[in-house]
Amino acid sequence: MTILKFIMKKFFQNISFKTGGAIIGAAFLMANSSIGPGFLTQTTVFTKELLASFGFVILFSVLLDIGAQLNTWRILTISELRAQDLANELLKGLGYFLTILVVLGGFAFNIGNIAGCGLGLNVLTGLSFEQGAMISGVIALLLFWLKEIGKMLDGFTKLLGIVKILLALFIAVNAHPPMVSAIQHTFIPTKISTAAIVTIVGGTVGGYITFSGAHRLLDAGIKGKENILQVNKSAISGILISATMRFILFLAVLGVVVKGIVLDANNPAATVFQHAAGELGYKLFGVILWSAAISSVVGAAYTSVSFIKTFHPFIQKNERWFITAFIILSTLIFVLIGKPKQLLLFAGMINGLILPIALSIVLIAATKKHLMKGYQHPLWMQVSGWIVVAIMGYMSIDAVLQWIGK
Repeated sequence: MTILKFIMKKFFQNISFKTGGAIIGAAFLMANSSIGPGFLTQTTVFTKELLASFGFVILFSVLLDIGAQLNTWRILTISELRAQDLANELLKGLGYFLTILVVLGGFAFNIGNIAGCGLGLNVLTGLSFEQGAMISGVIALLLFWLKEIGKMLDGFTKLLGIVKILLALFIAVNAHPPMVSAIQHTFIPTKISTAAIVTIVGGTVGGYITFSGAHRLLDAGIKGKENILQVNKSAISGILISATMRFILFLAVLGVVVKGIVLDANNPAATVFQHAAGELGYKLFGVILWSAAISSVVGAAYTSVSFIKTFHPFIQKNERWFITAFIILSTLIFVLIGKPKQLLLFAGMINGLILPIALSIVLIAATKKHLMKGYQHPLWMQVSGWIVVAIMGYMSIDAVLQWIGK
């Protein structure tokens, strides 16, 4: 809780009451979208593989996340255009191409999110994965239909974000991780995995997550050069919230796997919580997984539909119906396919591939003064953004080649 209070005090001071809810909500929307069931599964799987060196993957991914998010949020809010509209202004038809990529990536994520809902309710109630997924799909729909979307997202994501971090911290303390080794190998790794970096970055800021917070700010009317400071604080705090959660979870997993505990192949993260705190820990995992998954269903559906709603007034007018269809289709596909663990890992890698393409489009648009209303994007931000594009582009290709070779 102290960490969260520090983040709030440091990054949200001097924010007006009028805009504060949306700015904090945007940070938590982005963070919660990244702290989904894939986040839990990916962190567990790669910590088992890399042990303490996974701390380096987290550190490296945070640096890449900052380079991607600061550029994207600032460019979109100053241009006052959503990513797809900015891309279409840059080159006719490019926005449609970007939309296809992001919506497909968001759809892959959402199938994984629904899978996480099924896993969470299975732990809590004993229901089958498929039954849990269908019940959760209905709950997600109710969240959209019973309240105004923007206000619901702001409150819902903040509450679940705090709950997830506090519960994970409780488990990490009970797991007694080797702190010295974890800190040492976070800066001096003995093993590095490009597949882990691509999957983690993809799961944190890849695909639709890159744009979730920025689009929420635009919907709330927070845009223009006068709001740069607030946008920066929102973007950085969202990254810090997700990084805090991932490092806490990493410590919890590390504390279990170094003891030689064999993880459940279908639900590896559940083993960590159960070993660290017994039956209580197992049930807490169910709460964390379900809350992570349902908030990610909300974030994925909201942002994916935000990419298509500006293309035609009919879509914008019937936004809730498109969100409804998005969630229902995601649920049905999971029920038909199954394999939750594989889906969660696959979604992260796919969205890692999308990131360098999407970020390249945004960075090129930032060089066009007529799109940026005369704003000059700082050179250091351009350079940092292109470094992220180069690193993620190379690593994504390498990760895919490794995957094909298996």
